[in-house]
Parts: sequence; C-alpha cells; structure tokens
Amino acid sequence: MPGMWWVVGTILVVGLGAAYLIWTAGRVQRLQTRAESAARALDAHLLRRAAAAAVLAERRYGVELYAAARIALDAVPEEREAAENDLTRQLRGIELDPDDPACEAVIAASRRLALARQVHTDLVRDARTARGRPVVRLFRMGRGRDWPRYFDIDDPTLVPRADVPTG
Repeated sequence: MPGMWWVVGTILVVGLGAAYLIWTAGRVQRLQTRAESAARALDAHLLRRAAAAAVLAERRYGVELYAAARIALDAVPEEREAAENDLTRQLRGIELDPDDPACEAVIAASRRLALARQVHTDLVRDARTARGRPVVRLFRMGRGRDWPRYFDIDDPTLVPRADVPTG
C-alpha cells in the first residue's frame, strides 16, 4: 500500500504540471491574439486620423499638411512610424478651431488614436512578457507567430488652441 500513494502523488503532480502548461499556453495565445487585434485597431485609427487630416488640409491648411496626411496614408510598414510622427508634427503646427467640424474630426480622431496606441502598447508589453518567460521559451509556446512589435509614435493627442492656458 505505501507504493500506491507514491504513484497517486506522482500522477497528481504530473497532472497539475500538465494543467499549468496548458493554461500557460492558452494565456500566451490569448495575449498574442489580443496584441494582434490591438495592432489592427491601431492601424484603423491611424488611417482615420490621416484621412481626416487630408480632408482638413484640402479645405483649409494647404499643401504641407495634405502631403503629410497622404504620406501617412500610403506609407509602407517600415516607414509608417516616421510618417505618423511627421503628420503629428504638422497637426501640432496649425491652429485648430474646435468649432470647425473638420478640425473637430481631426481632434477626435487623434484622441481615439491616443487611446488605441495606449491599449496596443499595454497588450504588446503583456504578450512580450508572457512569451519571454522561461517555461514558455522552453516549451516554445509562442512558435508560429511573430513577436508583437511596439508602434513607437509621439503622443498624437491634439489640444485646440482655444484650450491652451495662457499666462
């Protein structure tokens, strides 16, 4: 009978270890999927802001802003961060009237973009942390998927000139 407890204990430990590994693999996959979804959402918000900026430039602010917006819309992935940072600089360089619907659309798109960027950054950080754990690397739980990448851009939040405190 004493040998039987050893067998039961071993089976219990192996079962708990297997359950932990299955749970960990599922968590890694969920975090990876969420980071990929956040990247797609961030991309959509980037496109919306660039399109709103192009409309604003056509109506009011001219060639430089329009060029920056078109470059951001057409940028290949390797050039996207630089194009978006240039668009942000162009938008910060103009006086945005919050009562103008085109300006308000750009301001609102920039606020939503800032939120999407923060969510993406948080999810990428969590996914990279999970994938970097020794047990995950040992059992290659993240194989078949690329490591999530940060999208490093300046804070895209715009402040209308009327809201800037003076003094």
